[in-house]
Amino acid sequence: EMTPTLARMVSAKANALRKPVRWFSMPQLFRYERQQRGRLREHFQLNVDIVGEPDVSADAELIAVAVECMRVFGLGPRDVRARVSDRRLLHGILARLGVRESSAGTVFAAIDKLDRQPLDVSRNKLRAAEVPDDAVEQLVGLQKIDSVDALRAAFGGHPQVDGTLATLATLMEHLRALGVDDWVDIDLTIVRGLAYYTGIVFELFDASGEFRAICGGGRYDNLLASLTNVDLPALGFGMGDVVLGELLKARGKLPEHAPALDYWVAYENASQYAEAMRVATVLRRSGSSVEYALRPQQLGKQLDAARKAGATAAVILRADGTLRRKAFASGAEESFTLPHG
Repeated sequence: EMTPTLARMVSAKANALRKPVRWFSMPQLFRYERQQRGRLREHFQLNVDIVGEPDVSADAELIAVAVECMRVFGLGPRDVRARVSDRRLLHGILARLGVRESSAGTVFAAIDKLDRQPLDVSRNKLRAAEVPDDAVEQLVGLQKIDSVDALRAAFGGHPQVDGTLATLATLMEHLRALGVDDWVDIDLTIVRGLAYYTGIVFELFDASGEFRAICGGGRYDNLLASLTNVDLPALGFGMGDVVLGELLKARGKLPEHAPALDYWVAYENASQYAEAMRVATVLRRSGSSVEYALRPQQLGKQLDAARKAGATAAVILRADGTLRRKAFASGAEESFTLPHG
């Protein structure tokens, strides 16, 4: 978990940093839990955070960054959906429905699982939290409400609801200006499990619902103040490589990264080994990526190793001292002159 670490880092240099702070990292992270599909004990994660900006424009910027990552990977809004909610709005809805604030944690947990468990199970959990029966049905129905207007029609008339709905409407306007609104769905069943989230939250999912969340995050305005003596608003997301890799593979978008090897220097006679080293050095200093066998081998074995290494061509020291370039794609062989300098 990098967010508390970032909070402490920013707090230590808060006075010297230009605001807002736009920060990203790609740490290797570990979990002590049972391994399952899409969730491994070890993974790499892209973290993106903005610190020092309270306006909803920062929330729109953050969501747009996550969406643009998907676009760069060759995915589109038919492949990935960004599901957006606001914890302040959920608190307002609970107040509007007469649900006690002390029950909010239990209610949020039930809402978060509406699409992953039978509705009767969700109803029972809400009733166990002493949610009135009519409110239970309205909360279960949240998964069917997907617009600001529909939310206003269902829950408007309460100050906390109306204020956060206005913020949510502004967020959608910003996302439209940023050109990513066609990727975004309003979905109040997105809660996020970490307690430090305070406002707009979001998760990215594959549109078919086959995989776990690709990415998740939101606003955590109180975290810096709770951990340090610096009070700055903040928001961020984490995007792990495991689910993203699974999705790209399923969509045929997983890049193939063959070794980028320009040349393999080979030789016909073992006595030419030192000269092969010199040739490799000249080619490397000219900017090429080069390998050669680290011990004397037969020429055929060297060329076989070159092909397996993904070399574009071999530079071969012939027994008469001449250099030949052999292109593996075409099989063509021609004379070769080392670059000068």
